Amino acid sequence: MIWVLIILGLIALWAIFTYNGLITLKNRTDEAWSDIDVQLKRRYDLIPNLVETVKGYASHESGTLEKVISARNSAMGAKTMGEHAQAENALSQTLKSIFALSEAYPDLKANQNFMALQEELTNTEDKIQASRRFYNGNVRDFNTKLQVFPTNLIGNMLGFVKREFFEIAESEKANPQVKF
Repeated sequence: MIWVLIILGLIALWAIFTYNGLITLKNRTDEAWSDIDVQLKRRYDLIPNLVETVKGYASHESGTLEKVISARNSAMGAKTMGEHAQAENALSQTLKSIFALSEAYPDLKANQNFMALQEELTNTEDKIQASRRFYNGNVRDFNTKLQVFPTNLIGNMLGFVKREFFEIAESEKANPQVKF
């Protein structure tokens, strides 16, 4: 009888430690997503200022500016991880087109506000990339823990769900074309 109680006690301890480990990884993953969200919010706040600065110098480039605002709005309204990744990749592409405008407008390129915003956005993009790596590392750890035996038994029983990675678009993975 004592052996049965000891074995049940060990099983209960194992289940508790496994559950706590899954909760810890889930919370780390949520925290990592929050880090991405903070940096994305920072970028969303910078974009209207950038657009207004560019408008003053390149008002006839309204199509490019409208694409940036549209991409920003889509990114802010994304609900799922897949929608977020797709919208963020589209926003990154449209921001590149605004920075390309500075080459065509030397006065814009020399504008202090534009240069400061461009530098701030570049720093924010770097922080977003670091946050993505941190998030994806936590997702990897969480998903691995959910898939290995015997933790998968507890995880499945308690309804833990595998998380999606924050991935870049295929178009951004391609090597850039350099032509002279």
